[in-house]
Amino acid sequence: MWQALRTELQPLGVEVVTVALDVDPEAARRFIERAEPEHPSLIDRAHLVDELFGISNVPNSVWIDEEGVIVRPVEVSNVQKSAIASGKIDPKSLPPKLRKLITGIKYDHEAYIAALRDWALKGAKSTWALEPHEVIARSTPRSAETARAAAHFELGEHLHRLGEVEAAQRHWREAHRLAPENWTYKRQAWQLVDPGAQGPTAVYDGSWVEDVAAIGAENYYKPLSP
Repeated sequence: MWQALRTELQPLGVEVVTVALDVDPEAARRFIERAEPEHPSLIDRAHLVDELFGISNVPNSVWIDEEGVIVRPVEVSNVQKSAIASGKIDPKSLPPKLRKLITGIKYDHEAYIAALRDWALKGAKSTWALEPHEVIARSTPRSAETARAAAHFELGEHLHRLGEVEAAQRHWREAHRLAPENWTYKRQAWQLVDPGAQGPTAVYDGSWVEDVAAIGAENYYKPLSP
């Protein structure tokens, strides 16, 4: 879907850059190659965009204008229907608890696409393009705990790349403790231990199902704000 939007909006001066957050580049590569994107498609092994832009879940996006200025800070950016809504997954095939969670996760992909098109057409005159003070007000300040979590995650990535898996897991557990709201840190670590299901395991506290249930599926993605 991002490729289709890029084809539509690139003539209006909008470039799409997608970034996969994955310690294992090969895990992301197959999805990128399958999509055959014409836009830049990057793989961020250390989750640096988490640290730099405040991303804590996927898909998230940041809008940057032609002057290099952020006009919309991090927000949910689903651009297609969910697998259940599109018919790719039959909810009856899922365990009851998982079915309840997935069907409870809500987002308005049509509203996001409409906002992106409006910005592409109108630029700074779009009601979706925020003034600098609004961007700052919506941006989440990085606490000391969040900064330490980023350091622990990046160190864990380095150790994992060196084959020091247990040492990497210790640092990732600490990143989870310091930044419990960062789903990209959690899902990356869970995925490496239990691909697909993402826990529960003996390695990490919590799992995708447990943690989403704890906050409520309706809170997994923040609603799009004008």
